Amino acid sequence: MNLLRRALLASIGAMIAWKPSSAKETSPDSGVETTTQTAADGSSVTPRHVLCFLGKERDLSPLSDAASQAIRDFATGFSVDDEYSQAEPDDRMSQSFAVCWDRVEADAWSPADEDAVADHQSVLYVLGPSMAQAETVKVSMLALRLIERLIDAGAVAVKGESAGIAHGVDRWRELIRQGAEAIKAADLLAQQRIGRLAFAKRPLSVPGYLESVGFHLVGLPEVYVPESAGSERQIVAIMDAVADEIAQRGLEPTLKERRASLSFDSTYEVDEFKFNPYGVVRLPK
Repeated sequence: MNLLRRALLASIGAMIAWKPSSAKETSPDSGVETTTQTAADGSSVTPRHVLCFLGKERDLSPLSDAASQAIRDFATGFSVDDEYSQAEPDDRMSQSFAVCWDRVEADAWSPADEDAVADHQSVLYVLGPSMAQAETVKVSMLALRLIERLIDAGAVAVKGESAGIAHGVDRWRELIRQGAEAIKAADLLAQQRIGRLAFAKRPLSVPGYLESVGFHLVGLPEVYVPESAGSERQIVAIMDAVADEIAQRGLEPTLKERRASLSFDSTYEVDEFKFNPYGVVRLPK
């Protein structure tokens, strides 16, 4: 099945099946590399942004033209998807956005955002380039700039399909502002954190754990936290802390300090956009 079609169908489903792969697991006491360069054996998968924009008119040209101009101006490697974009409403969007709204950030979306989704009249998909790990943060910041350009051109709702995450327009603008400040300050750690908040979904449930999805879009492994570790908000705070520790200190010190393991068992198949080639950091129960 076409990868974009699989991503779109997955964003509509609310349940996630547990499908372990046959990849290995590495304990923190064995020889783990000090960066997140390790990837699933034999996997040629690289992360890629898939962005969904909803328009208020039955005319794709305002958004399509803005996307094409942004691609010429700065968003090198991005492309408009003509196969699945459409100048008419998609009646699945209300359900899809309902599943994907960020439920971590306070006021991440509003009733006005829900109404905009329900009343949309066109859908534009933009595909990002396949990203090498070292380029993920840079490209994710470009994705935020692209989102800004299309909101200014009239997009009324935006969703990141690669992890199934949606924010309201005001929240997107705040993330865009933070990203611009981090770029101006040349603060790569802040850029990575903002990219993670913008494009990753958390928490989702797998047996015994809550998981992140989408950390690969900023070059990091996913984080699995035992569901017994606390409330969902407490677990999200742990996920974010572990991701920050990996970014700041490296993978091996974080695994040792947290008594965690690195695994390549994944909820997702290797040919899915949500598959993380950098693995999963699993905290102990």
